[in-house]
Amino acid sequence: MKTSATGLAREASNSTVLQLLARLGFAVNGLLHILIGVIAITVAIGAGGGSADQSGALGQLASSPGGVFLLWTVVVGLFALGLWLIISAFIMRGDPKRKWSRRLTNLAKAIVYFALGATALTFAQGGTADSASSTQSASASVLASPGGVFLLFLVGVGVLGVAGYFIYKGAAQKFRSDLAVPSGTAGRTVIGLGVVGYIAKGVALGVVAILIGVAALTQDASKSTGLDGALKALAALPLGMFALVLVGIGLIAYGLYCFVRARRAHL
Repeated sequence: MKTSATGLAREASNSTVLQLLARLGFAVNGLLHILIGVIAITVAIGAGGGSADQSGALGQLASSPGGVFLLWTVVVGLFALGLWLIISAFIMRGDPKRKWSRRLTNLAKAIVYFALGATALTFAQGGTADSASSTQSASASVLASPGGVFLLFLVGVGVLGVAGYFIYKGAAQKFRSDLAVPSGTAGRTVIGLGVVGYIAKGVALGVVAILIGVAALTQDASKSTGLDGALKALAALPLGMFALVLVGIGLIAYGLYCFVRARRAHL
Protein backbone atom coordinates (compact mmCIF):
# COMPACT_ATOMS: atom_id res chain seq x y z
CA MET A 1 0.00 0.00 0.00
CA LYS A 2 2.84 2.39 0.95
CA THR A 3 4.64 1.65 -2.32
CA SER A 4 1.42 2.15 -4.22
CA ALA A 5 0.78 5.51 -2.51
CA THR A 6 4.33 6.62 -3.23
CA GLY A 7 3.95 5.59 -6.84
CA LEU A 8 0.72 7.55 -7.17
CA ALA A 9 2.39 10.58 -5.57
CA ARG A 10 5.33 10.32 -7.96
CA GLU A 11 2.99 9.99 -10.93
CA ALA A 12 1.02 13.04 -9.78
CA SER A 13 4.20 15.07 -9.30
CA ASN A 14 5.17 14.32 -12.89
CA SER A 15 1.87 15.69 -14.15
CA THR A 16 2.54 18.47 -16.66
CA VAL A 17 -0.64 20.28 -15.65
CA LEU A 18 0.19 20.18 -11.92
CA GLN A 19 3.73 21.35 -12.58
CA LEU A 20 2.47 24.27 -14.69
CA LEU A 21 0.02 25.22 -11.93
CA ALA A 22 2.76 24.95 -9.30
CA ARG A 23 4.91 27.30 -11.38
CA LEU A 24 1.91 29.63 -11.51
CA GLY A 25 1.90 29.45 -7.72
CA PHE A 26 5.50 30.70 -7.55
CA ALA A 27 4.59 33.52 -9.94
CA VAL A 28 1.53 34.73 -7.99
CA ASN A 29 3.53 34.49 -4.75
CA GLY A 30 6.05 36.77 -6.40
CA LEU A 31 3.30 39.19 -7.41
CA LEU A 32 2.05 39.39 -3.81
CA HIS A 33 5.54 40.09 -2.49
CA ILE A 34 6.07 42.85 -5.06
CA LEU A 35 2.80 44.50 -4.02
CA ILE A 36 3.68 44.20 -0.32
CA GLY A 37 7.08 45.74 -1.03
CA VAL A 38 5.48 48.65 -2.91
CA ILE A 39 2.99 49.24 -0.07
CA ALA A 40 5.84 49.19 2.45
CA ILE A 41 7.76 51.81 0.48
CA THR A 42 4.72 54.08 0.13
CA VAL A 43 4.16 53.84 3.89
CA ALA A 44 7.82 54.66 4.54
CA ILE A 45 7.86 57.77 2.35
CA GLY A 46 4.44 58.91 3.52
CA ALA A 47 2.90 58.62 0.07
CA GLY A 48 0.11 56.27 1.06
CA GLY A 49 -1.12 53.73 3.54
CA GLY A 50 -2.82 50.39 3.60
CA SER A 51 -1.85 47.05 5.01
CA ALA A 52 1.69 46.02 4.14
CA ASP A 53 0.84 42.32 4.14
CA GLN A 54 -0.96 39.68 2.09
CA SER A 55 -4.43 41.11 2.74
CA GLY A 56 -3.24 44.55 1.64
CA ALA A 57 -1.74 43.09 -1.53
CA LEU A 58 -4.93 41.15 -2.28
CA GLY A 59 -6.98 44.28 -1.65
CA GLN A 60 -4.84 46.09 -4.22
CA LEU A 61 -5.54 43.34 -6.73
CA ALA A 62 -9.27 43.43 -5.98
CA SER A 63 -9.44 47.15 -6.75
CA SER A 64 -7.42 46.92 -9.97
CA PRO A 65 -8.86 46.44 -13.50
CA GLY A 66 -9.44 42.75 -14.05
CA GLY A 67 -8.93 42.22 -10.34
CA VAL A 68 -11.38 39.33 -10.03
CA PHE A 69 -9.57 37.39 -12.75
CA LEU A 70 -6.22 38.07 -11.08
CA LEU A 71 -7.56 36.98 -7.70
CA TRP A 72 -8.88 33.69 -9.05
CA THR A 73 -5.51 33.15 -10.73
CA VAL A 74 -3.85 33.71 -7.35
CA VAL A 75 -6.26 31.25 -5.72
CA VAL A 76 -5.56 28.51 -8.27
CA GLY A 77 -1.80 29.08 -8.19
CA LEU A 78 -1.47 29.06 -4.40
CA PHE A 79 -3.62 25.97 -3.89
CA ALA A 80 -1.80 24.15 -6.71
CA LEU A 81 1.59 25.02 -5.20
CA GLY A 82 0.43 23.78 -1.80
CA LEU A 83 -0.81 20.53 -3.35
CA TRP A 84 2.45 20.03 -5.23
CA LEU A 85 4.45 20.54 -2.02
CA ILE A 86 2.38 17.90 -0.23
CA ILE A 87 2.78 15.41 -3.07
CA SER A 88 6.51 16.05 -3.37
CA ALA A 89 6.90 15.50 0.38
CA PHE A 90 5.99 11.84 -0.10
CA ILE A 91 8.47 11.08 -2.87
CA MET A 92 11.65 12.48 -1.36
CA ARG A 93 14.70 10.26 -1.35
CA GLY A 94 18.05 10.30 0.39
CA ASP A 95 19.14 10.26 4.02
CA PRO A 96 16.11 9.35 6.21
CA LYS A 97 16.78 12.09 8.77
CA ARG A 98 17.13 14.81 6.17
CA LYS A 99 14.21 13.37 4.23
CA TRP A 100 11.84 13.74 7.20
CA SER A 101 13.02 17.26 7.99
CA ARG A 102 12.47 18.24 4.36
CA ARG A 103 9.06 16.57 4.43
CA LEU A 104 8.02 18.59 7.46
CA THR A 105 9.33 21.76 5.82
CA ASN A 106 7.32 21.06 2.66
CA LEU A 107 4.18 20.33 4.67
CA ALA A 108 4.61 23.55 6.67
CA LYS A 109 5.03 25.52 3.44
CA ALA A 110 1.94 23.84 2.01
CA ILE A 111 -0.12 24.94 5.02
CA VAL A 112 1.06 28.52 4.52
CA TYR A 113 0.15 28.48 0.83
CA PHE A 114 -3.25 26.93 1.56
CA ALA A 115 -3.91 29.65 4.14
CA LEU A 116 -2.92 32.35 1.65
CA GLY A 117 -5.08 30.67 -0.97
CA ALA A 118 -8.05 30.70 1.41
CA THR A 119 -7.54 34.42 2.04
CA ALA A 120 -7.32 35.05 -1.70
CA LEU A 121 -10.52 33.04 -2.17
CA THR A 122 -12.31 35.34 0.27
CA PHE A 123 -11.29 38.37 -1.81
CA ALA A 124 -12.13 36.61 -5.08
CA GLN A 125 -15.66 36.00 -3.79
CA GLY A 126 -16.09 39.69 -3.01
CA GLY A 127 -15.20 39.54 0.68
CA THR A 128 -12.40 41.13 2.66
CA ALA A 129 -9.94 39.98 5.30
CA ASP A 130 -7.53 41.65 7.71
CA SER A 131 -4.37 39.66 8.33
CA ALA A 132 -3.37 41.81 11.33
CA SER A 133 -6.73 41.27 13.05
CA SER A 134 -6.61 37.57 12.28
CA THR A 135 -3.13 37.34 13.81
CA GLN A 136 -4.30 39.19 16.91
CA SER A 137 -7.34 36.92 17.26
CA ALA A 138 -5.20 33.81 16.88
CA SER A 139 -2.74 35.12 19.48
CA ALA A 140 -5.59 35.92 21.87
CA SER A 141 -6.94 32.37 21.49
CA VAL A 142 -3.52 30.91 22.24
CA LEU A 143 -3.07 33.16 25.30
CA ALA A 144 -6.49 32.10 26.61
CA SER A 145 -5.56 28.41 26.49
CA PRO A 146 -3.76 26.54 29.30
CA GLY A 147 -0.07 27.39 29.11
CA GLY A 148 -0.92 29.96 26.46
CA VAL A 149 1.88 32.36 27.30
CA PHE A 150 4.46 29.59 26.89
CA LEU A 151 2.82 28.30 23.70
CA LEU A 152 2.69 31.75 22.08
CA PHE A 153 6.31 32.38 23.06
CA LEU A 154 7.23 29.08 21.38
CA VAL A 155 5.40 30.24 18.25
CA GLY A 156 7.51 33.40 18.30
CA VAL A 157 10.67 31.32 18.67
CA GLY A 158 9.55 29.16 15.76
CA VAL A 159 8.92 32.18 13.53
CA LEU A 160 12.30 33.59 14.57
CA GLY A 161 13.87 30.29 13.47
CA VAL A 162 12.17 30.59 10.09
CA ALA A 163 13.41 34.18 9.83
CA GLY A 164 16.96 33.06 10.57
CA TYR A 165 16.67 30.32 7.97
CA PHE A 166 15.59 32.85 5.31
CA ILE A 167 18.53 35.11 6.14
CA TYR A 168 20.94 32.16 6.08
CA LYS A 169 19.49 30.81 2.84
CA GLY A 170 19.93 34.19 1.21
CA ALA A 171 23.39 35.00 2.58
CA ALA A 172 24.75 31.51 1.81
CA GLN A 173 22.94 31.37 -1.56
CA LYS A 174 21.34 28.05 -0.65
CA PHE A 175 18.40 28.98 -2.88
CA ARG A 176 20.54 28.20 -5.93
CA SER A 177 19.65 24.50 -5.62
CA ASP A 178 15.95 25.34 -6.03
CA LEU A 179 16.27 26.40 -9.65
CA ALA A 180 18.44 26.26 -12.74
CA VAL A 181 20.45 29.48 -12.47
CA PRO A 182 21.17 30.96 -15.91
CA SER A 183 24.73 31.82 -16.89
CA GLY A 184 26.34 35.20 -17.32
CA THR A 185 24.78 38.51 -16.35
CA ALA A 186 21.31 37.00 -16.07
CA GLY A 187 22.57 34.46 -13.55
CA ARG A 188 24.32 37.11 -11.45
CA THR A 189 21.12 39.16 -11.48
CA VAL A 190 19.03 36.20 -10.31
CA ILE A 191 21.52 35.44 -7.54
CA GLY A 192 21.49 39.09 -6.47
CA LEU A 193 17.69 39.10 -6.35
CA GLY A 194 17.71 35.91 -4.31
CA VAL A 195 20.29 37.14 -1.80
CA VAL A 196 18.58 40.50 -1.24
CA GLY A 197 15.08 39.01 -1.32
CA TYR A 198 15.65 36.18 1.14
CA ILE A 199 17.50 38.42 3.60
CA ALA A 200 14.78 41.09 3.45
CA LYS A 201 12.04 38.54 4.01
CA GLY A 202 14.02 37.10 6.91
CA VAL A 203 14.34 40.54 8.50
CA ALA A 204 10.59 41.15 8.13
CA LEU A 205 9.76 37.76 9.67
CA GLY A 206 12.24 38.47 12.47
CA VAL A 207 10.30 41.57 13.47
CA VAL A 208 7.07 39.53 13.30
CA ALA A 209 8.65 37.01 15.68
CA ILE A 210 9.72 39.75 18.10
CA LEU A 211 6.17 41.15 18.20
CA ILE A 212 4.78 37.68 18.92
CA GLY A 213 7.29 37.31 21.74
CA VAL A 214 6.32 40.70 23.17
CA ALA A 215 2.64 39.72 22.99
CA ALA A 216 3.43 36.54 24.93
CA LEU A 217 5.57 38.23 27.60
CA THR A 218 3.08 41.08 28.12
CA GLN A 219 0.05 38.78 27.68
CA ASP A 220 -1.32 41.37 25.27
CA ALA A 221 -2.49 39.88 21.98
CA SER A 222 -2.81 43.35 20.43
CA LYS A 223 1.00 43.47 20.23
CA SER A 224 0.98 40.60 17.72
CA THR A 225 0.00 42.31 14.47
CA GLY A 226 1.58 40.14 11.79
CA LEU A 227 3.61 41.40 8.86
CA ASP A 228 1.80 44.74 8.53
CA GLY A 229 2.40 45.60 12.19
CA ALA A 230 5.99 44.37 11.97
CA LEU A 231 6.85 46.60 9.02
CA LYS A 232 5.14 49.62 10.58
CA ALA A 233 6.93 48.93 13.88
CA LEU A 234 10.17 48.91 11.93
CA ALA A 235 9.28 52.33 10.52
CA ALA A 236 8.88 53.70 14.07
CA LEU A 237 12.52 52.97 14.96
CA PRO A 238 15.37 55.48 14.55
CA LEU A 239 16.16 55.55 10.82
CA GLY A 240 13.18 53.20 10.53
CA MET A 241 11.79 54.83 7.42
CA PHE A 242 15.09 54.18 5.65
CA ALA A 243 15.12 50.60 6.91
CA LEU A 244 11.51 50.08 5.76
CA VAL A 245 12.36 51.33 2.27
CA LEU A 246 15.26 48.85 2.13
CA VAL A 247 13.01 46.00 3.30
CA GLY A 248 10.37 47.05 0.75
CA ILE A 249 12.97 46.97 -2.02
CA GLY A 250 14.11 43.58 -0.74
CA LEU A 251 10.58 42.19 -0.83
CA ILE A 252 10.22 43.41 -4.40
CA ALA A 253 13.51 41.66 -5.20
CA TYR A 254 12.13 38.47 -3.63
CA GLY A 255 9.02 38.79 -5.76
CA LEU A 256 11.10 39.14 -8.92
CA TYR A 257 13.15 36.11 -7.85
CA CYS A 258 9.90 34.16 -7.48
CA PHE A 259 9.03 35.02 -11.09
CA VAL A 260 12.35 33.58 -12.18
CA ARG A 261 11.75 30.52 -10.03
CA ALA A 262 8.35 30.07 -11.65
CA ARG A 263 10.18 29.62 -14.95
CA ARG A 264 13.31 27.76 -13.84
CA ALA A 265 12.39 25.88 -10.64
CA HIS A 266 13.39 22.23 -10.26
CA LEU A 267 10.07 20.37 -10.00
